Amino acid sequence: MKSQATVSLLRWLRRQLREPTPFREHLEAAVANDDPREARRLLEQMSFTEAQRRHVEGLLARWDDTHGRG
Repeated sequence: MKSQATVSLLRWLRRQLREPTPFREHLEAAVANDDPREARRLLEQMSFTEAQRRHVEGLLARWDDTHGRG
C-alpha cells in the first residue's frame, strides 16, 4: 500500500509531466518501487521554480519519513 506522501508525489508528477515519457515512467517506477533515493536523483535533473522545488522537497521529505513503514 502506498503512503499518502507517495500518492501526493505521483499526482503532482502526473500534473507536471503531462505527456508519458521515459523520464516520467522512470520516476513513476521509482515511486512504485518505494525508492525515494532514485526519485530524488531524477528530480534533481528537472528545472523547477522555487515554489515548485519547495513543494517537491516537502513531498520527498514526507516520503522519506514514511519510507519502510508501509
